[in-house]
Amino acid sequence: MAKQSLIRYFLKWRLRHMSNRQFMMILSIITGISAGLGAVAIKNAVHFISHLVKSIEQEYGFLFLVTPVIGITLTVLFIKYVIKRPVRHGIPNVLYAVSKTQGEINRHNMFSSIIASSLTVGFGGSVGLEGPTVSTGAAIGSNIGQLFRLNYRQITLLLGCASAAAMAAIFKAPIAAIVFALEVIMLDLTLFSLVPLLLASASAVLTSYLFLGQDVLYPFKVEQTFEMIDLPFYILFGMVTGFVAIYFTRVYIFIEGLFERIGKMRWRLLVGGGILGGILFFFPALYGEGYKVINEALAGNPSYLFDGTLFEQWGDNFIIVAVFLCMVISLKVVAASLTFGSGGVGGIFAPTLFMGANTGLLFAMVVNKLGFHQLSENNFALIGMAGLIAGVLHAPLTALFLIAELSGGYQLFLPLMITATASFATVKTFEKHSVYTHQLARRKELLTHDKDQNVLTMMNVNQLIETDFAIVRPDASLGDLVEVVSEAHRNLFPVVDEEGRLHGMVKMDDVRKIIFKPELYDKVFVKDLMYMPAYYISPDDSMEDLVEMFRKSNRFNIAVIDHGRYKGFISRANAFTAYRNHLKMFSAAY
Repeated sequence: MAKQSLIRYFLKWRLRHMSNRQFMMILSIITGISAGLGAVAIKNAVHFISHLVKSIEQEYGFLFLVTPVIGITLTVLFIKYVIKRPVRHGIPNVLYAVSKTQGEINRHNMFSSIIASSLTVGFGGSVGLEGPTVSTGAAIGSNIGQLFRLNYRQITLLLGCASAAAMAAIFKAPIAAIVFALEVIMLDLTLFSLVPLLLASASAVLTSYLFLGQDVLYPFKVEQTFEMIDLPFYILFGMVTGFVAIYFTRVYIFIEGLFERIGKMRWRLLVGGGILGGILFFFPALYGEGYKVINEALAGNPSYLFDGTLFEQWGDNFIIVAVFLCMVISLKVVAASLTFGSGGVGGIFAPTLFMGANTGLLFAMVVNKLGFHQLSENNFALIGMAGLIAGVLHAPLTALFLIAELSGGYQLFLPLMITATASFATVKTFEKHSVYTHQLARRKELLTHDKDQNVLTMMNVNQLIETDFAIVRPDASLGDLVEVVSEAHRNLFPVVDEEGRLHGMVKMDDVRKIIFKPELYDKVFVKDLMYMPAYYISPDDSMEDLVEMFRKSNRFNIAVIDHGRYKGFISRANAFTAYRNHLKMFSAAY
């Protein structure tokens, strides 16, 4: 009670002394620092666990084959017995909160993703930390908004600020983080929303610098700048990365679907963990996040593929190296999907960067070997990361700025732009949605940059059902119907039996000529007057379905039927009023 009283007192003081814009700027800084600290906590936790695990692995050799399974098992136990609620994948969880829960995210997400992802990645799970970091930051932003009773638009802005802050802190890339928030999370950019994003991103990256230093994640020295003669190869490479991104998306969705069919968690863990261990035995490069492997690829050194494997003696054979690169590229998404399917928590940024760097290295090596032209293997490894990010995330601008900031490779800005654009265009030809958005799109819960579409997505058919229609029984006579009509204020009467099943409907216009003929009251029955509606909707249908139903039927009321049982009606006028109210909320000022 004392806490609630203190918050009420502060809110009253704030309304008298501070404008909404000033308050949002202060909250954006608080959110940025908090999200930055969350990123620092995740990084340090993973570093501590992985250091401990590697020291044990040095004693027992091939222990690295089972440590990822141990980490995933601990993650599953933590979620099941400590949190006792699902810890969903980071960025899709944020997108779902924006579209369906008014921006509200459960409090446990402020710490559960930190612990779960640290266990998964620290023990060698083949995923990254970016998604959980964004989820943690978004949960912090959402709960700050809920604490101070902010409206939907303000909470959504804080979600965007927190997501940008988390990305800025973990990658030390403040500009790319803002672009990411606008391209992937945020939906409606205004001049004012840009200021809190800048403040949150800057606060987070400064927090990261304070605790983690200012070193770039992927040190890269540009030795060969852009030349016009390389232009066709950048375009071709963009298309190649686009097809690799399509492969990533489809394999990820396919394996996700397979694990959804496995009911019990222990079977998911056994199947996924067993296959993952087998893959790691032959390809140790797939172990963990893969940042060391990425840096080796950026250095143009493919020897890491053979370290600790049975094939070290073949490391100088070009064909063997090329085949190994193909296998590592194709299996990274499999390893990541197995980690997720088994119950692990992590992100797909790191696997995407891993595949991009190795795809670029392989492409340049093949072109150079064929003698068509001499390409910089280092440059193409770097640019491949942008191509995969653009294709897998459907975020070309994020890819462009992220890779430029991560590596300090701004001298390659034009090749990054060309490859990212070509990759994105290739992917969009075959895949409408990214790995982040395919499930939301399938459930028609995805918000887009179309404001009208977003309003429909946010609305719920269940909330529009009207139940004040007078019901008539199927065995009722015309006289019984007249009694119902005399007390009703609607001109539509559903015919429903005692078990709630809809048999038909009676319209006032159809009986108007006979209701004043008493001699027919006992001779005419409702079952002779009713008709079954040609158009009806289910409570589980989307607002798009309802709008399409109104358009096709040209009716003012649509029946709602759930597995044959009558639920009520939705009127065109009520639906339009609800749409206008949601539009006002969606467009309200901060």
